[in-house]
Amino acid sequence: MNQKIYQIDAFTSKVFSGNPAAVCVLDAWLPAKTMQSIAGENNLAETAFVVKNEAKGYDIRWFTPTIEVDLCGHATLASAYVLFKYYSHPTDEIRFSTLASGELSVVKSKDRLTLNFPADIINKMATPQALIDAFGKAPLETFKGKTDFVLVYENQKEIETFTPDLSLIKKAGGRGCIITAPGNEVDFVSRFFGPQVGVDEDPVTGSAHTSLTPIWSEKLGKIKLKARQLSKRQGDLDCELKGDRVLITGTAVTYLIGEIEI
Repeated sequence: MNQKIYQIDAFTSKVFSGNPAAVCVLDAWLPAKTMQSIAGENNLAETAFVVKNEAKGYDIRWFTPTIEVDLCGHATLASAYVLFKYYSHPTDEIRFSTLASGELSVVKSKDRLTLNFPADIINKMATPQALIDAFGKAPLETFKGKTDFVLVYENQKEIETFTPDLSLIKKAGGRGCIITAPGNEVDFVSRFFGPQVGVDEDPVTGSAHTSLTPIWSEKLGKIKLKARQLSKRQGDLDCELKGDRVLITGTAVTYLIGEIEI
């Protein structure tokens, strides 16, 4: 069989920046092993698979090159972009059902897409020694959410210049490690490292901002924040804390449309 595949750069308005994700819109689910093999072959941070459901929305699943994950922001944004642009979704809102993260939605306003995700539940903790050693410097504070560690540092320059030991981050467990600090031009900046799930450094991590937004909202005393992820590709996000939800807004652009022969 042949399966159409889209590669979308998310959280950017120009190709070769933001975070690339692959999207496959399926008539019915493929075996999990096949989807994992496709994701491994793509070798992108995430490949999303979506199937239309009876509730007039879509079921969605996300795979890194090595495992299936519970939540992915940029691949959800990319999936919504594909459904709006190439599948003529009839309204300005798409609802996604997930296996582990409840109901999600994406709303379109002109060229901007807004994810509605659950806010992470985060707790302050002592910094694991493996992470102090990985970055060569202890953070000001450390938090742990459902899947990720969050290390808060003093300034943007530190975030830009860290070259961490990925093998030590991998030993810390969880899905990954977010480092963050106040931004020079935005409210906060971050980077995300996930060698535990086959992603050494993710370019722009939408789901990480479900942890970062509550932290910085409390620190800065505001619910609407501008964020930038400082990977080599970079990406910008508008974030809003809305009760127990986080709204994450960005744009996307098509890089590639092709077919997989399975």
